[in-house]
Amino acid sequence: MLTKLICRNFKHFGEVEIELGNPVVFIGPNNSGKTTALQAFALWEIALRRWNENRKGRTSPEKRPGVAINRRDLISVPVPSARLLWRDLQVRDVKRVEGKQRTQNVRIDIIVEGVTNGKDWQCGFEFDYANQESFYCRPLRVPETDEKDPERMPVPEEADKLSVAFLPPMSGLASNETRLDEGAINVRIGEGRTAEVLRNLCYQVSEADAKEWQKLCEKIHSLFGVHLDEPNYIQERGEIAMNYRDKSGISLDLSSSGRGLQQTLLLLAYIAAHPGSVLLLDEPDAHLEILRQRQIYQVLTELAREHGSQIVAASHSEVILNEAADRDVVIAFLGTPHRIDGRGSQLLKSLRTIGFEEYYQAEQQGWVLYLEGSTDLAILRAFAEKLSHKVMAVLERPYVHYVGNQPTEARKHFYGLREAKPDLRGFCLFDRIPDELQTRPELIEYAWQKREIENYIVSNKQVLIDWLHAEAEERTEGPLFSAHWVSTLEKKIKEIEKARETLGEESPWSPDIKVTDKFLDRLFETFFNELGLPNLMQKTNYHALVRHVLADQIDPEVIEVLDSILEVAKKAKPLGST
Repeated sequence: MLTKLICRNFKHFGEVEIELGNPVVFIGPNNSGKTTALQAFALWEIALRRWNENRKGRTSPEKRPGVAINRRDLISVPVPSARLLWRDLQVRDVKRVEGKQRTQNVRIDIIVEGVTNGKDWQCGFEFDYANQESFYCRPLRVPETDEKDPERMPVPEEADKLSVAFLPPMSGLASNETRLDEGAINVRIGEGRTAEVLRNLCYQVSEADAKEWQKLCEKIHSLFGVHLDEPNYIQERGEIAMNYRDKSGISLDLSSSGRGLQQTLLLLAYIAAHPGSVLLLDEPDAHLEILRQRQIYQVLTELAREHGSQIVAASHSEVILNEAADRDVVIAFLGTPHRIDGRGSQLLKSLRTIGFEEYYQAEQQGWVLYLEGSTDLAILRAFAEKLSHKVMAVLERPYVHYVGNQPTEARKHFYGLREAKPDLRGFCLFDRIPDELQTRPELIEYAWQKREIENYIVSNKQVLIDWLHAEAEERTEGPLFSAHWVSTLEKKIKEIEKARETLGEESPWSPDIKVTDKFLDRLFETFFNELGLPNLMQKTNYHALVRHVLADQIDPEVIEVLDSILEVAKKAKPLGST
């Protein structure tokens, strides 16, 4: 059984260490590195095979002990150029040593650890770029040995006995299938051409062990309600034919079956035909509906245990995560791949609600700002600009996430991101809400003492009058129109003040009024209606009022909030910082 993978400079991995078990599930969003980890195993396996073919039992040349591998041999890691295997495409590193430039190869290192028959072993290979078509592999050099003639890690016999298979999702099924030898089957599977080998795998199982074939048929019947007929080799055409019978007893060619049945049959047949293998399964739940995913996962893990095989599966299925989280090894590919224990529910929220671009922003910024909506950000920026506050630079392009006034949503999102970036910081800013807020070192939660952020803009009517003077002079031809606009606005303000007083409601200038809905929206709607103009002031534009608030009249609480945001941003550790 494999117990650990250590990988350096492979594709987008810098250095990762991934703990393994049986089974182990790699879980994470799309493009997070799950398949890359499976491909690292496949690259290590082909290096092991090539090395043993060429060097096992022989003395390696002293100067160039590497074995060449052509990129076309990487059937599980298809690339048009070998350089694409290297992180950031960097295959050489130039350093200045004692005033001279020194060029060194950037090597891919892949180390696999395992346990076989109670014995621990470790086997590592390093890879040097040669050209677009090929590269060299050799056993990993042992650290702290002579650089010119380094000691190298031995290749244990236990590793040589391993059978590793990379199984990508089912790609459909060919209408006709020629009988293939074992090697040809493995090549097609590695190339993702599973459509051409399913009948061959079933034929292998049925020919090798009738009882094993019967067990496989029973599992398919319990899962899909169909009966598999035994594969038939047609010598005249060199083809394998295979039918199944549906619930009504009609015999149909296997190509008529659903993709989910074909995917499941491929995996079960491969496990049965190759006992004792390490199976790298890329999205084994592909093509399966939610209700079937849990059942298939259970069947696969049980069958693998029966046959002494190990399953390493990559998925982004919530169902697979729920099933594996409590009993199997689960590796979260959020940020640096890491094992999760008892936190499946939090990771599930992460996968369900958080996209890859959000993890990227969290890594880049190191902190996240939670607000009710985009108007709040515009108003905060306007206050920062008015006060010439240092937080201005931070608010120019923050990672902001809008959560309404729902602290629970902010916490779910934040701790989901924190799965990927454990040192992430956050600041939540809410209107005055009844919810009890929590404040932890990593996530500060704060609610305005006034009803909402707009209350800090219009504490008196002078701000509105000053804004209107500027607006009228800009949009009309002189102070005559400006005076008319101001008188109309003052009239509308008095009407609303009087109406609210009559109804026994709070003043428009009260800190307790929801000032946008109860005052500003109504005020501007009636004001522009009387002027016969379209409403030039929607809620999205209320930040424009801030520039007409006198700096010495801005509530000290606003300054405190800006200070707090700046403090959180300063504590952040964005990608690349030390």
